[in-house]
Amino acid sequence: MKRIVILGAAESGAGAAVLAKKEGFDVFVSDMSKIKDRYKQMLDEHGIQWEEGQHTEELILNADEIIKSPGIPDNAPMIVKVREKNIPIISEIEFAGRYTNAKMICITGSNGKTTTTSLIYHILKSAGYNVGLAGNIGHSLALQVAEGNFDYFVIELSSFQLDNMYDFKADIAVLMNITPDHLDRYNFEFQNYVDSKMRIIQNQTADDAFVFWNDDPVVAKELKKYNIKARLCPFSEFKNDAVIGYVDDNEFVIEGPVPFNMEQEELALRGKHNLYNSLAAGITADIAGVSKEQIRKGLSGFAGVEHRLENAGRVRGVDFVNDSKATNVNACWYALESMTQPTVLILGGKDKGNDYSEIFDLVKEKCIGLVFLGVDNTKLHAAFDGFGIPIADVKSMKDCVDECFKMAKPGSCVLLSPCCASFDLFKNMEDRGEQFKECVKNL
Repeated sequence: MKRIVILGAAESGAGAAVLAKKEGFDVFVSDMSKIKDRYKQMLDEHGIQWEEGQHTEELILNADEIIKSPGIPDNAPMIVKVREKNIPIISEIEFAGRYTNAKMICITGSNGKTTTTSLIYHILKSAGYNVGLAGNIGHSLALQVAEGNFDYFVIELSSFQLDNMYDFKADIAVLMNITPDHLDRYNFEFQNYVDSKMRIIQNQTADDAFVFWNDDPVVAKELKKYNIKARLCPFSEFKNDAVIGYVDDNEFVIEGPVPFNMEQEELALRGKHNLYNSLAAGITADIAGVSKEQIRKGLSGFAGVEHRLENAGRVRGVDFVNDSKATNVNACWYALESMTQPTVLILGGKDKGNDYSEIFDLVKEKCIGLVFLGVDNTKLHAAFDGFGIPIADVKSMKDCVDECFKMAKPGSCVLLSPCCASFDLFKNMEDRGEQFKECVKNL
């Protein structure tokens, strides 16, 4: 019996374990951290052996194959030992893909992938498709393959997941953009991160489709390096001969045998970044065979994604916006670009090798105050102290919201768009956003 060892017992690891057990493997799960009770229960119910708080070498290094959680870096001591033993390491997505014939719609990008993934899923689900939502959002792909029978999966893929995918193929691949992110995981080499993102198109054939933002300079440069067999489906903010999706005179247009168009103001999502997300989602749904009527309904009726430019309330004339998902500088740029009010901006957290110069002009143009929320704000001070804008340092969300409210004026906006990961002060970006919303409620 082939032995599968799974490192990491959160959503992807527990799901992979259930699928591996169902497919007849000898399965063992190991997590250096404490395993959440619901995942322990899942493993126990399926008779799967597990350990927490340690990695027992003799139970791991005898594996035929390792499924690694995307959160575990390649330089982790156990991963180094696994590689020394030449044991293959794959992702949960790679493993799950072996056991389903469902059509795979896969989305990646430095920014916009969660909104685009959710929007595509919303359109297909609303149109009556038998579709699952997986990857970075929803339940693990492996668990859904083990327990369900979907015809389509809409999957958000991070660079970490793509790194350990080899034979998996996207029937429709969507690449939103590539800007610096997670450089701490890629030896601070941007090209290493770029190469990971471009894995979204690996193994595609002439029967598949590749949807991408035509105006992204990094993507444009990278496309010249690849012999892409899939049908190219580029989109742009502006009409030109190279793209099939664009905006022309405030009309949202997708070209095809039967062109699709709707007024831009009918789109549920506002802002330039959401225009790109809507174009990518509309093109993808069109390729998947969704009717024009259902695409229009889906694009106009989507409620948005939590923690992404989410309205967190208004207090005495001051608007609060939760953009906790903005964990890199480019995401913050799009958030600031969409602001129409004087803005108090909250920055800070675990820096991932950020270059803040990208937002300098927008900060100078739109910000009336900066609040740095982090354990170490040295790099933020070096970047922004010379701007002549009021700055405050805080180490809790309550203090942060209080300081922001002091700086804000009626008619202005407080924007949480931190540019950084959340792990210095919070459990994750969701925890950061929830605390922000709760503190706003308590003002």
